Amino acid sequence: MLTASSAPVAAITSKRAINFIQASCKATTYPTVCVNTLTGYANSIQTSPRRLAETALNVTVTQAQSTKVFVWRLGRFKTLNKREIQAVKDCIEEIHDAVDRLTKSIHEVKMCGSAKGRDQFWFHMSNAQTWTSAALTNANTCSDGFAGRVMDGRIKNSVRARILNLGRGTSNALALINAFAKKY
Repeated sequence: MLTASSAPVAAITSKRAINFIQASCKATTYPTVCVNTLTGYANSIQTSPRRLAETALNVTVTQAQSTKVFVWRLGRFKTLNKREIQAVKDCIEEIHDAVDRLTKSIHEVKMCGSAKGRDQFWFHMSNAQTWTSAALTNANTCSDGFAGRVMDGRIKNSVRARILNLGRGTSNALALINAFAKKY
């Protein structure tokens, strides 16, 4: 609970944190998405590049899990043809892999924060970059399964919209991890 004496301090901290997030998000491919996604976490991020990258990854994992559930539910529609059913199954597997890789990346970013020395930091940073890049590939591979005219329709459009958003979040998280690496 804010008291009269702590309210101005909290407002200043939050404003500094929001300014930090806005400035950091300029280095991403989708800066508006980045700012809109992360400003709600400003008080926990503060001005920490590590916490910013970690938060972006956590938000992206949640988004990936939601996308996986969405695609799984689509797969239960009785009107799907064989190709759509296979594309949905493949997509669920790709998103499952993306969740796993993003979760590993979160762990690696955390390990960067407690690394003892340059070599240890770069070992964990390289892992985080690799896992996040692989998750981005998983999202793109899922989307590829819905390519072509045979797949035109609501299923394709629904999945591709979700995957596009997941790809943007993952791309932004990777950019923020790279920015964190540059600060070291």
